[in-house]
Amino acid sequence: MASTSVDVPSDGGQLDLEKMASRHSVVPAGELLAGEADAELLAKLGYKQELRRNFTMIEVFGIAFSIMGLLPSIASTLAFSIPAGPVGMVWGWFIASGCIFVVGLAMADLGSAMPTSGGLYWWTHYFGSPKTRNALSFLVGYSNTLGLVGGLCSIDYGFALMFCSVIVIARDGNWAPSNGEVYAVFVACVLCHGVLASTLSKIMGKLQTVFVVMNLVLIAATIIALPVGKRLSTERNDAHYIFTQTENFTTWPTGWAFMLSFLSPIWTIGAFDSCVHLSEEAANAAKAVPYGILMSIGSCWILGFIIMIVLASCINPDLEAVLGSAYGQPMAQIYYDAVGKNGTLGLMSLLFIVQFLMGLSITVAASRQTWAFSRDGALPFSGFFRPISKKFGYIPLRCVWGCVFLAAILGLLCLIAPAAASALFSLAVAGNNVAWGTPILCRVVWGQKKFVPGPFYTGDRFSIPLAWFAVVFLVFGIILAMFPTGGPNPTPETMNYTVVINMAVWGGALGYYFIDARKWFTGPKTTVEEAPENMLAAGGPASSIEGVEGGSGSDTKGVGEKVGEKSESAI
Repeated sequence: MASTSVDVPSDGGQLDLEKMASRHSVVPAGELLAGEADAELLAKLGYKQELRRNFTMIEVFGIAFSIMGLLPSIASTLAFSIPAGPVGMVWGWFIASGCIFVVGLAMADLGSAMPTSGGLYWWTHYFGSPKTRNALSFLVGYSNTLGLVGGLCSIDYGFALMFCSVIVIARDGNWAPSNGEVYAVFVACVLCHGVLASTLSKIMGKLQTVFVVMNLVLIAATIIALPVGKRLSTERNDAHYIFTQTENFTTWPTGWAFMLSFLSPIWTIGAFDSCVHLSEEAANAAKAVPYGILMSIGSCWILGFIIMIVLASCINPDLEAVLGSAYGQPMAQIYYDAVGKNGTLGLMSLLFIVQFLMGLSITVAASRQTWAFSRDGALPFSGFFRPISKKFGYIPLRCVWGCVFLAAILGLLCLIAPAAASALFSLAVAGNNVAWGTPILCRVVWGQKKFVPGPFYTGDRFSIPLAWFAVVFLVFGIILAMFPTGGPNPTPETMNYTVVINMAVWGGALGYYFIDARKWFTGPKTTVEEAPENMLAAGGPASSIEGVEGGSGSDTKGVGEKVGEKSESAI
């Protein structure tokens, strides 16, 4: 493993922590937000320490894992995998999750080397070519910000559907929610997340452990209750059905129906970049970020595979009846068939509670990305969103509520039709895939000579091939997310409007850049008093200091080459 290191004072002594606080923080010297190594590494990336580092390595993993909300996410996306039959459910999950793990490895390399809250667009600018870096960085920042807000929308919309399905079950199917009622539940959920994300900041890291435990309790309850509910072996499907039975309830070819089943894991395991956005709130960030990414993906890969096997074992072989359940959710029907009305009410209630916690975690992650992007002056009203609230625990309070209100507006799609609402799911997929893939592509095409590994590194032999595989899979995921899931001749009700929404996002961001932002957006800005010389030379944040033009990019020295010789253990 290569190490990321930190400058040591010329006199050989330890840096005084109070001096560190005054140099790299906006708080008084006596109130430290970070340890020496973390603050120094962040300063080398061009930023002061402004957020308090409340998150340990386990808690960084926890926020990603809780946003993924494994079982609630599977429940929300079963409609993508069931049409391909048990093979789509089980093997579609396993294969796609393995590919996502490779994406995580490529991102972990970058997250360990350069841990900053705006990592994705920061890396894009740092590694991009001189001619494209500003435009690509601008695109990635907007795609990632709106992708995270889209994730908040889709999670809370899923919560609203689950909440309403519990009422439907309790009333024995004699009630159906209107679009307006679903939206009302959605808005109430989003507003609650805003309140909690604002007031629980000091214990948000600790809460992630609670959220992880609740996720694991729900998973354990499901994988025990379903087989027990199907007490007789004749009531459960055999191994041949689970692992080899293919179906196709679409008008696509069977092979493509199987590929569309990838959308379930792609959407579910789609929050690992939240570890990057917490870089400036994580202690020992150069290790916490990559391990948070990989542990969250890996745990969802294995546990999700087990869950899918259990579901395929206990599902009604009449899959069309499950997809068309009167309860509005295939998962609700699977529960009902196995454990009856009361058991279903209990499990679905726990399910939507965990879904609610997912929304709270992604509200935190989305607000940190929004804050980082406003810190670099790229968002409209950046000056308004930029300040940190000391009263509420050194958090970007205005960004929290900006994300909440934007989510409430995007959620108005719920009022149009289910097809429009489902585009919220794909907005999170396609938008984030662009944001994840672009910096990885920039690194291997233009910036490999500037890349200096951090404490986590996949090695010279594997790092570049893994990065290329990640880029190809992410491009495939974008294409997949834009296909109508039912077949090649969709009606207005079954059309996939992802292409419309994402083209509006990407086209709007690039249009905004070339019409106006290119005149003033020069990439990430530095907030430290003195610009690190290597940043200026290599086109990093220092190139965006007011009155200083960006470097040519010809200097191939990276961040780590300027960061001194302190050992890996210091990070």
